[in-house]
Amino acid sequence: MNPDIDKLTRLAAQVRRDIVRMVHGCQSGHPGGSLGCADYFVALYFHALKHNTKFDMDGNDEDLFFLSNGHISPVWYSVLARSGYFELSELASFRKINSRLQGHPTTHEGLPGIRVASGSLGQGMSVAIGAALAKKLNKDNRLVYSLHGDGELQEGQTWEAAMYASHNKVDNLISAIDVNGQQIDGSTENVLSLGNLRAKWEAFGWEVLEMNGNDMSDVIRVLDLAVSKTGKGKPIMILMQTMMGNGIDFMMHSHKWHGVAPNDEQLALALAQVEETHGDY
Repeated sequence: MNPDIDKLTRLAAQVRRDIVRMVHGCQSGHPGGSLGCADYFVALYFHALKHNTKFDMDGNDEDLFFLSNGHISPVWYSVLARSGYFELSELASFRKINSRLQGHPTTHEGLPGIRVASGSLGQGMSVAIGAALAKKLNKDNRLVYSLHGDGELQEGQTWEAAMYASHNKVDNLISAIDVNGQQIDGSTENVLSLGNLRAKWEAFGWEVLEMNGNDMSDVIRVLDLAVSKTGKGKPIMILMQTMMGNGIDFMMHSHKWHGVAPNDEQLALALAQVEETHGDY
């Protein structure tokens, strides 16, 4: 299937509007990473992922997605709603009392699309590997996708899981890392340098791809390429270069918008830069 890149790009613009409006509405949340990953999520849910909006936890005969860096929940909730998992109007309840849209995704509220609580960094790789192995045991040939932050790679559990995945030939797993170079306390280079990520993941036995996570054409190209490389004995890792705060100039190039909500004036400035393409919730 040849995707309509312009259509997906326009949808990503609307998702970016959703993100800043959600975080502004409760004056809490993480806009920076969410904005940077909007293109990936749109490409995943509207092109790559074989999924069913009539949600059930088992996800038999469909692709599964796990978000490890759960603090970027605004972008996931927006894409889930715009995919049809739940009503768009529910986005207005983000991080509010009794909302199903918690700051970090959880399962006990029964929000469709969420299969595991996340946000305790470093754990998502282990969860995704477990799900991928379960599909193999069940002779289910669908794939498992996961997304991780680059700062999250400072957690040791990630590397234990990476070693396990290659040893056990978990070749139905496509993971991605949001390489934006920023984390809550500053740049990853200053907090704890990650070194050569391609060399690291290759040394751990993974097939490594790279893409510009803020170029929809490149995201589609590399996701399709990743699928073509599954089933060949190696897990797949996509190093996804993004800009934190992408699409909103005053949120870009800095870690300062990792977890800060815009005020009224800042929201207006942000929305003026991002076209309303599919109607605000």
